[in-house]
Amino acid sequence: MIHTVDHINIVVANLERSIQFYTELLGFELTRRAHLEGEWIETIAGLKGVSADVAYVRPPGGEPRIELIQYHSPPGVTLHETAMANTVGLRHIALRVEGVQELYERLRKAGVRFIGPPTPVPGGVVNHDAGEKVLCYFYDPDGVLLEFAEYL
Repeated sequence: MIHTVDHINIVVANLERSIQFYTELLGFELTRRAHLEGEWIETIAGLKGVSADVAYVRPPGGEPRIELIQYHSPPGVTLHETAMANTVGLRHIALRVEGVQELYERLRKAGVRFIGPPTPVPGGVVNHDAGEKVLCYFYDPDGVLLEFAEYL
């Protein structure tokens, strides 16, 4: 039986930069750090010679936490195509917020790259119990697509 989502993993190029982005700009809390190495992680990941550092950050509202992991070995690849909204697979993480316009302005001034400004979803497209929705997509420092979602 599945209970809940435990965490979401994001592989990053620079762990310290990502921790700073998620904690200082988005308000997540750093909860734990670890170094990963040995047969156990190689078995889980299906990779040989794993050496990685991981940090867990938790959103202000609680779970699920995000696992930020930087692999020192073996090296991975960066694919620009995975940053596109229409690429097949896990594509973005939506963060429920209040004050989306203010967050958008603050993060833009901090150099965060947005696809577009906060935009209302037209009435009747998708009806949510929480009300009307305003959305915008943006990227973390590694090009991971994130979304702000505000219910009005």
